[in-house]
Amino acid sequence: MKMSELQDLTLKELAVKGREFRQELFHLRIQQATSQLENPSRIRQLRKNIARVETQMSAVRIKAAKK
Repeated sequence: MKMSELQDLTLKELAVKGREFRQELFHLRIQQATSQLENPSRIRQLRKNIARVETQMSAVRIKAAKK
């Protein structure tokens, strides 16, 4: 997911996206522990997406605080 896609979302939608990414990451880590993981690079992608969501949430909060 790109930052440009995240910039259009509200704080609530960003929180939902973050939760979805974290849940998927959890399931992938379980698969990794049981040696059933098919695409190990997906874990790295999810971690980056979570960071992007958190960054955008922070930016939205700062923007709201300035108003």
